[in-house]
Amino acid sequence: MIKINLLNSVTERSGGAVATVDKKLSSAGSRLLLSSIVVLALLAAVIGWDVISTQMAKTEAERQLDEQKQIASELETVMNEQKDLETKINNIDARIDSIKKLRASQAGPSAVLEAMRERVAMVPGLYLESVEQTGDGIVIKGNSPDESQVTQFGRSLEFSNGLFTNLSIETTRTDVTNENATQKVGPDGEAAKVSIVNFSIKCSYTPSKAPNPDGSNPTAASAPASQPAAAQPVQVAKK
Repeated sequence: MIKINLLNSVTERSGGAVATVDKKLSSAGSRLLLSSIVVLALLAAVIGWDVISTQMAKTEAERQLDEQKQIASELETVMNEQKDLETKINNIDARIDSIKKLRASQAGPSAVLEAMRERVAMVPGLYLESVEQTGDGIVIKGNSPDESQVTQFGRSLEFSNGLFTNLSIETTRTDVTNENATQKVGPDGEAAKVSIVNFSIKCSYTPSKAPNPDGSNPTAASAPASQPAAAQPVQVAKK
């Protein structure tokens, strides 16, 4: 009977392979090649990790940059809105200042009419036909049956604490028909005629001397009046 020892055959073959590998590794060239392969593998791993980490850092930096750009855009929008609000506030402040100056100076025609109303009310029987204002100059035209009333009205303008200055009065006397007369005179039955005094007063108007809207610093006329002042509306003559 034939017997074959397989264990010895495998052991012998294994020992031969190991011996062959040992022989190959024992040479300097083989060791250098193996070391080079290991070093290259490690270098490739380091370079790969560096590339991956750099790419990740770049992505994070780009994300942060986008966030900063968005914040800057929002901040710019807020700044523009703030500038618009400041411009609107400045415009409103300028309008308020203009209104205050206008009220303080009383430069409008209403102030002139109010000043005229106060003084005409002090002279009953005085009629105004027109009040024309051109810049700082005023021309007042009217009539009255009595010349002394025209003089009294002129004094009320003169004594106005500087509100009306540089007065000049021109008067002319005219005879007009009294349409309301009940008795007729003359050969043709004509109505009686009355004499009236037409006047034209030229003066300068200083708005800053006008009283304030709250009534302070009044500039009421201080001229002596021959008749007591009466609360009457402004009388305008009808032609």
